[in-house]
Amino acid sequence: MKNVKKNIGELGLTKQREVVLQVIRNNEEHLTANEVFDKAKQLLPSISFATVYNSLRFLKDAGHIGEIQFGNGASRFDAMTSRHDHAICTKCAKLVDMEIELPPEIVKLAARFSKFKPESIELTLRGLCPECSKN
Repeated sequence: MKNVKKNIGELGLTKQREVVLQVIRNNEEHLTANEVFDKAKQLLPSISFATVYNSLRFLKDAGHIGEIQFGNGASRFDAMTSRHDHAICTKCAKLVDMEIELPPEIVKLAARFSKFKPESIELTLRGLCPECSKN
């Protein structure tokens, strides 16, 4: 299920938040806050890292972007906000979206083994991306 995205101008955001959202939506990759800052600075030279960081939090909390966290590593930000999974390369750290329909039995099985009350489940495939598996 693909996201239905409003045009950035229709969201009533500040110029800085518009730039941050534009950077995330215009990149295929899942960027870190530092990468978003570098790209946003090219579009709006006066933007500060603190403004980018605060904009990322605001945009995530408002449901305009997703945040992906893997352990202690830097968060990455995702233009796709609907439920989906990811594959991450263990060599180069490339991260790609996967839209896989997971059977409901997996959630029940995971809840039974973990004794957690499930809210959601995410699948993360770890391995070598096509580029790294060639080497």
